[in-house]
Amino acid sequence: MSLPYEIGIFGGDLRQVYLAKSLIDKGYRIHTYAIADDVNHKQCNQLYTLNELFENSNVLVGPIPMSRDKVNITAKKPPTDLTIAHVAYLLKEHHIFIGGNIPSPIVELCKSKHIPYYDLMKDEKITILNAIATAEGTIMEAIKESDRNLHGSNSLVLGYGRCAKVLADKLKGLGAIVTVAARSKEALAYAQAAGHQAVHLSNIKCILPSFQFIFNTIPALILDSASLELVDKSVTIIDIASAPGGLDYEHAKDLKINAKLCLGIPGKVAPRTSANILSTEIHSYLKERSD
Repeated sequence: MSLPYEIGIFGGDLRQVYLAKSLIDKGYRIHTYAIADDVNHKQCNQLYTLNELFENSNVLVGPIPMSRDKVNITAKKPPTDLTIAHVAYLLKEHHIFIGGNIPSPIVELCKSKHIPYYDLMKDEKITILNAIATAEGTIMEAIKESDRNLHGSNSLVLGYGRCAKVLADKLKGLGAIVTVAARSKEALAYAQAAGHQAVHLSNIKCILPSFQFIFNTIPALILDSASLELVDKSVTIIDIASAPGGLDYEHAKDLKINAKLCLGIPGKVAPRTSANILSTEIHSYLKERSD
């Protein structure tokens, strides 16, 4: 069944590849530009400029996140025309714009021109389901980077948002002794209710030496140089906060601390599952608009 939308998918990681395949299976005509891999399918039309993509599509689907540097669109090998400014220039009133963490200039343009837009990362259902892949990938990175078991380890989770909640529960399920550090009294109460130890973020320096694993989810400088001086030098730190992360990486390197910033985990460890989540919600959104 042919659906009344021509969808253009651009940039991103393997999630965009699986998203194209999933939307094709749902009956959409798909065009692609600068995605991570070719989609070999008779209903998929690979284009060679961003202008072509926008001309041939009435729905545009960008990556998650849309941009990491606030200039270029996230892509494996971004061509010169794949920028926020160029996307904004090509957007017209007949388009529907979809992506994750859509940059504010594009949002403002959509509002001023009455262009419908859907920020996938502001959809609570998507962000919660996305947290599962993030948590699993974070644990995978910790296992790869450490010479210790997570089972029986003292593990500190910094923050207690969506990803941190899922991560803390999965760590507990693996037998880790989990401590959650957060600012909010409510978050700390929820952490205690889930069976974790809880400490206010302002008090972590006195307990930092006792952890074999530290997981940061807070997009701010939490583990500064003074804090890093206190950690066990054999610790494994996995940072999943937005770039530039939540610790002083230069000082960690000087101290020979094993600290790793892990970005875009769902696209690396579970791109098919993540894409299926996105495909389902995009299909629902478009169906609502056409009903």
